[in-house]
Amino acid sequence: MALTHLLGYPRIGERRELKFALESFWQGGSDAAALQQVGARLRHAAWLRQQQAGLGLLSAGDFAFYDPMLDHALMFGAIPPRFTAERCDRLATAFALARGTPGQPALEMTKWFDTNYHYLKPELHAGQDFHLDAHAYLAQVADAQALGSPVKPVLIGPLSFLWLAKSTDGADRLALWPALTACYAELLRSLADAGVEWVQIDEPILALDLDPAWRDAFAPAYAALAGTRPKLLLATYFDDVTHHLDTITALPVQGLHVDAVRAPWQLAAAADRLGAQRVLSVGIVDGRNIWRTDLRRALATLQPLHERFGERLWLAPSCSLAHVPLSLRHETRLDPQIKRWLAFADEKLGELSTLQRALDEGEDAVREALAESDAALASRRHSRLVTHPYVAKRLQQLTPAMERRTSAYPVRAERQRAALQLPLLPTTTIGSFPQTPEIRADRAAWRRGELGAYDYLQRMREEIRHAIQQQESLGLDVLVHGEAERSDMVDYFAEHLFGFALTENGWVQSYGSRCVKPPVIYGDVHRPDAITVDTARYAQSLTDKPVKGMLTGPVTMLQWSFVRDDQPRELTARQLALAIRDEVADLEKAGIGVIQIDEPAFREGLPLKRRDWPPYLHWAVQAFKLAACCVADETQVHTHMCYSEFNDILPAIAAMDADVITIETSRSNMELLDGFGSFAYPNEIGPGVYDIHSPRVPSQQEMERLLERACEVVDPRRLWVNPDCGLKTRRWPETNAALSHMVQAAKTLRERLLQPA
Repeated sequence: MALTHLLGYPRIGERRELKFALESFWQGGSDAAALQQVGARLRHAAWLRQQQAGLGLLSAGDFAFYDPMLDHALMFGAIPPRFTAERCDRLATAFALARGTPGQPALEMTKWFDTNYHYLKPELHAGQDFHLDAHAYLAQVADAQALGSPVKPVLIGPLSFLWLAKSTDGADRLALWPALTACYAELLRSLADAGVEWVQIDEPILALDLDPAWRDAFAPAYAALAGTRPKLLLATYFDDVTHHLDTITALPVQGLHVDAVRAPWQLAAAADRLGAQRVLSVGIVDGRNIWRTDLRRALATLQPLHERFGERLWLAPSCSLAHVPLSLRHETRLDPQIKRWLAFADEKLGELSTLQRALDEGEDAVREALAESDAALASRRHSRLVTHPYVAKRLQQLTPAMERRTSAYPVRAERQRAALQLPLLPTTTIGSFPQTPEIRADRAAWRRGELGAYDYLQRMREEIRHAIQQQESLGLDVLVHGEAERSDMVDYFAEHLFGFALTENGWVQSYGSRCVKPPVIYGDVHRPDAITVDTARYAQSLTDKPVKGMLTGPVTMLQWSFVRDDQPRELTARQLALAIRDEVADLEKAGIGVIQIDEPAFREGLPLKRRDWPPYLHWAVQAFKLAACCVADETQVHTHMCYSEFNDILPAIAAMDADVITIETSRSNMELLDGFGSFAYPNEIGPGVYDIHSPRVPSQQEMERLLERACEVVDPRRLWVNPDCGLKTRRWPETNAALSHMVQAAKTLRERLLQPA
């Protein structure tokens, strides 16, 4: 019989219970015991769902209150020395590292491979003292075992952990593997003593182009884990690993998981190389997207493998299901036709069960499920909702000239300086201001029909007026309207564009308590009417200072949505670019002289293999320029990127030709800016001077120090001063305090720079 299992399960809960429990705890509304109870209930519910779906192994150890990489750092004793004073109970220590303290900034945060999930980067140093403290992890495993089903604990592998961490002193992280794997071996022995037969050990870096030193470290590192008794399932995902099969098949592991959704061609090679004893786990259901599985196509792939491997064939999603929403059960407003095309995490469990029964009992045993799968797929292929002749016609009319500004940046810069009259080191924010409980309550009342459209508009205008007044009193130079009317930077635009569907409860975790609800791109995208123009015009009427029009870029709209899989992604990106282009043109006509087109997901879309970078970067840059290059020289175009390593794609970022780019740099102590300096980035840049993902308010002196370092790298005449990202998750008192320090730091440095030599 084929065996079914998961690589991981959503941990936020059906109603985002984890989010609300965390925020209540952080705000002092509940204690640690209450938070732990919520965690226990969520884990128990996840295991019951897996049991009810007939999975052969329950996954344990995949739950984290904030982030699994953070939990692994704590479990192996990798607590940065700068947090020595915060080492109290485990939960408090975890949140100190995740959110910062009055005396220390939080750990650096960046994207998990090419997903929109953010992980915390452990800080390591030469001679790192790893030691095992696995009580919390082992307790989760024991709780799962109490349900009576076999349990498969999940671990991030030692080499992936080291790769994804950062060195604080320039030491070689790879040199730390012997000390770290000793802790892993100790943990595996404890799991064996607890009766665990299989352990899933994730090494997602095997999908990357590893240099020889990292590749060659797998053999001795895993040799150190051999003989610890639990069988090891080496899990890879997100891309092809055939280029490392020689390394993988030489390891003392008893099974291999491969992603057959992202890289189906690797199945044959993996099957041929595994031998007669090892398990092949096939990631046959898409763990990254929400479209139903083509069950007949999946069976055609699996049947020959089943005949060959028998009970050594395991079925699973391609990766952890934490990247998709939990259940379609609560989606009552989706168009029934579109809903029929979708599968969230729980529905994917059902797909695994159907595939297993079809393999073990024959297709007649699941005749109805296969018929429904066929009908749903046919419905989607032939639906008139999917294609639109108007969009196809516009795409045919594209010309290269539509992707170029009228003049080069130096000419534009002079005209923009004359038009905007900004000081040296101009100050601004990234776009959003605090989404207060009152704003959320008004939005909820409006959506329920309890607040009329006119009254809701007036409430939002009151919030906009308040945001403008606050910024003027703080002395900011370029203002924003604050985005009170927007629940999310992608969701807001999606609900105004054709080709998108919005869910009610399709939440996924982005980091910590931050959840996002990606919209679904099911068909051709176009903009029927202006979206932001009236709001921007109103905000600009309240002040003499320039107000930025705030838009989300086409690549980010693509990356942060569940994207249709029936056409190339670049084609969908061009459709999105045309919709944003129309909005840019209308903003300029309305008198908005500064327009920000955010692209925080630009690097996130980068393929994991370098050989695949050029085509992606080509169409991603094209999409941005198609959206932006329809304005006069005097109109200043900004973009924002956050939480990504940029140094290896700086030529592409420069090719976007935005007049100003703002980036995250505070958690990395301006390290990310060094690449822009070495590359001699030609346009203007705003390196973030404080971290908005932490409630910590940095001092004016701390921001001055970061700005001074920035001036060493970039000509101050091309520098802007801003936070790392938007401020919607913060509260007004800390926002005002931090922005006040930021403005004063900019003024102090400005005066110093303008003094005669």
